[in-house]
Amino acid sequence: MIPIKGNQLLPDIFLFFLLLAPVAGYAEIRIAVLDFELKDLTLAPGIPSEVERTAGIKALLEGELSKAGYKVVRVDRQAQLAATAGFGYLFDHDDAAAELAMEAGADYVLVGRLHKPSFLFAYMMGHLIRVSDARLIGNYISETKGSDKKLTLKGVESLAVKINNTLEAIK
Repeated sequence: MIPIKGNQLLPDIFLFFLLLAPVAGYAEIRIAVLDFELKDLTLAPGIPSEVERTAGIKALLEGELSKAGYKVVRVDRQAQLAATAGFGYLFDHDDAAAELAMEAGADYVLVGRLHKPSFLFAYMMGHLIRVSDARLIGNYISETKGSDKKLTLKGVESLAVKINNTLEAIK
């Protein structure tokens, strides 16, 4: 409740809407997150737990971006599979990823990869692409040690902070 003290009501209302302005600005930014790919270079590639972990990164990142106030736009899984001409294609072809996200109504698209060169650590990699001109505006890497769910979440949180920082800088 805003206290009314003479002419104090007007500044309080102004302050209230001023504080809401950044949140309202984020709500208009629409981000699509594509399924992460697993690039497993270990001696036992593609074990079920790593495949499962990789599949879960997208949902975790969407949750973090939603919490930050961004509108997450869903890309049809079949459309993504159809646009993928091979492993790493969308990660390496910003124009194809942007076209896919444009069809979904996104302003930005994050194309991700879990790069696992060792059993001890992995890198969550992401390319943030502005859909309007298919331009790469962010290239991110977050290292995770081990494959524990808490550590994976920390890596996703780090990725979300980096994405947010990029979008804040270009606002």
